[in-house]
Amino acid sequence: MGLASQTGASLLESLKKGEELFSAELRPPRAHSPGLQSMDDWIDTYHSIRRLNVAGFHVFITDNAVGRAEEENLRHLVTNLGPDARRSHIIPFLTSKHPLDYCLRYAERAYEQGFRTLVVLGGDRHDGIPRCVEHAIQLRRIIRRSVPSLILGGWANPHADLSEQTDYLMRGREETDFFLTQVVSHHDAEAVERFLELIGRRGIEIPGIFGVFYYRCARKSSLDTLRRFFPVPVREIEKEFEVEELRADDVCARTIRKLRRLGVRRFYVSNLPVADAAARLQTITGLAAEGEGGG
Repeated sequence: MGLASQTGASLLESLKKGEELFSAELRPPRAHSPGLQSMDDWIDTYHSIRRLNVAGFHVFITDNAVGRAEEENLRHLVTNLGPDARRSHIIPFLTSKHPLDYCLRYAERAYEQGFRTLVVLGGDRHDGIPRCVEHAIQLRRIIRRSVPSLILGGWANPHADLSEQTDYLMRGREETDFFLTQVVSHHDAEAVERFLELIGRRGIEIPGIFGVFYYRCARKSSLDTLRRFFPVPVREIEKEFEVEELRADDVCARTIRKLRRLGVRRFYVSNLPVADAAARLQTITGLAAEGEGGG
């Protein structure tokens, strides 16, 4: 893993080098939390971001993920990070579930505050909040005209219609510098392989970062909630935790090993515990390297 080079490079610079890359996706505190609770949650989030940055990892910060209202990520990042934060390594999400004027001003504010990279995506549809554009490609196109120096990330879903997903990537290649994928697991290997094959056949050269979900347990209620937002291999996850007695870190590392064998070199890990996200991610990368010969 090229952590040494990651330490001093922006996300796009790291992607262009073609080295293996690990990053984390964190969620801001819930919106409408009591004042002191919100402050404590953001302090925890800030320390987690800082530790991830010191370890050389890039950090993505979500915008109302999995149907949950969150504090505005940019406002709190600016307030809490301080001037010494490595903002080149911190990448906020912006969904199109806001008024267009807000989205444009958000992009301008992000750039003014030193954030050079932004992931612009449609966002979950489960909460019924309308989007300001039909597709996030359109929003990225508008932002590119407004803030041309901003590096823009997109989105692709290997679980969806692959022809449609690659069409989106082709259509948006002028305003999409990289893309993230919906989270996948080692149980989705066939879908990922088909996705990679189609990207290759269509000559899509936009670098992709594949999402890996950190399953903390096999609790049925938790897995059922997650299934509302992305495919969850419930039986397989239950087997790994309850029959094989694997730890959460082991399950996550197993996915990374499988994706590596398919040729994937760039990862972001979602749902890491905020309190020790950096330590967990370092453990996972170590386990993934140790087990290269196994499952």
